[in-house]
Amino acid sequence: MSSVTLKPGREKSVLRRHPWVFGGAIAQVEGEPAPGDTVSVYASDGAVLGKAAWSPESQITLRMWHYDDMIPVDAAYFRERLESAIGMRRQIFGDDPDSACRLVNAESDGLPGLVVDRYADVVVCQFLSAGADHWRATIVELLAELVAPRCIYERSDVEVRAKEGLDQRVGVLYGEEPPPLVEIREGDCRYLVDVHTGHKTGFYLDQRDSRAVIPAYLHGEVLNCFAYTGAFAVAALRGGATHVTNLEGSADALAMGAKHVELNGLDADRLESMEGDVFHVLRRFRDSRRSFDAIILDPPKFADNKEKLKGACRGYKDINLLAMKLLRPGGILVTYSCSGLVTPELFERTVAFAANDAERDVQILRRLDQAADHPSTLQFPEAAYLKGLICRVL
Repeated sequence: MSSVTLKPGREKSVLRRHPWVFGGAIAQVEGEPAPGDTVSVYASDGAVLGKAAWSPESQITLRMWHYDDMIPVDAAYFRERLESAIGMRRQIFGDDPDSACRLVNAESDGLPGLVVDRYADVVVCQFLSAGADHWRATIVELLAELVAPRCIYERSDVEVRAKEGLDQRVGVLYGEEPPPLVEIREGDCRYLVDVHTGHKTGFYLDQRDSRAVIPAYLHGEVLNCFAYTGAFAVAALRGGATHVTNLEGSADALAMGAKHVELNGLDADRLESMEGDVFHVLRRFRDSRRSFDAIILDPPKFADNKEKLKGACRGYKDINLLAMKLLRPGGILVTYSCSGLVTPELFERTVAFAANDAERDVQILRRLDQAADHPSTLQFPEAAYLKGLICRVL
């Protein structure tokens, strides 16, 4: 087995059990490991640090599998990790065959670069790193045994694979072709998931808790911005909202949102679908003095690198400022950031700046984060990417 020795002092993060080692920390490579191969990792003094996946094309050149060089990285290793991850979800969420959840959350489940989501009897995988891609066949075989799905579908059609020197891949890995839409149940709600082309692996599973919590805070007229397929609208209409406007840039997503209202037996007259750029439409609403009792802001990631962080904060401030101006006194603002580089503290500070510019007093009623099937570890805070606020705007 090939080995990698780190520069003096660069072992500190590994000793703290952080799974990433950047290329600049590497002093020497013994052997000729291929992308995805397992290598032993040593400190500059020869101390054993563990085993990692080798990815020479990536800035994150090593992703630690574990921190004990005596444990082999083989099929038995992946079985143990998958059984642990899947077992935790079954313990928390049960095993409803029509439900959906994330079964594996990459580094936070000790499987760097691997995402596995289950939608009823369809499993969707993303292999996002050279190490996970190297073990694709073993992982698929184990998932077929442990989950027994109708099919396993790959959605490795993400730009991050290019950083690993990997091509994008989509297609059936096991079983039959998944249907155009997979119906899932979440609590008392039903949703349709497009695993072929939908966002992420087809659905925003990380917002499960929010969909259960926010309806209690919503009333009257609700504006659901960046609505995607309208899951928040269904939750709101089943709660206290009398009318919801889904605002989204995709006509196809809006059409799916209308299907969701029908699927859940809700009055279609209580839903308005509006296609457009959220920033532009919010300004148009401001200029026309349209107002709402509650507004939901769930935008896509604004910052995927540090160079975009300042611009991302300007974007968050802008949409929150506009939303606050559209809310009636005492209105509710539910606002999120899914940019991992934007810390909860920075996000709250940005929303506070928006409140100051809007000249509105704002109370935080509740803080929100990702659901339990998207865990983070204390040693890997980067996995805690989703943060949200339920605010009362006075």
